[in-house]
Amino acid sequence: MTIRVLLADDEALVRAGVQLVLRHAQDIEVVAEAGDGAEAVQQAQAHRPDVALVDVRMPGTDGIAAAAELAELAPRSPC
Repeated sequence: MTIRVLLADDEALVRAGVQLVLRHAQDIEVVAEAGDGAEAVQQAQAHRPDVALVDVRMPGTDGIAAAAELAELAPRSPC
C-alpha cells in the first residue's frame, strides 16, 4: 500500500526538502504540493491524499484553517 501525501508550505525550499526525504521511502508518494492553505484544500480535493503535511504559518489561509477544511472534506480520516 502506498501512502499518498500532500505537502503544504509557503516556502518552496521547505517543500522540496521534505519531498527529497520522502522520495526515499518506498511506500510514500507525494501527489501534490501547495504554497498556501487555500491551495492545499484545492489540491486535496483534486488528488485525495491519505496524509496532508501542512505548515501552520502561511499567508492567506493558514495551516490551522486549512486543516479544519481538510477535516471537513474527509471526516472519517484520522487527524
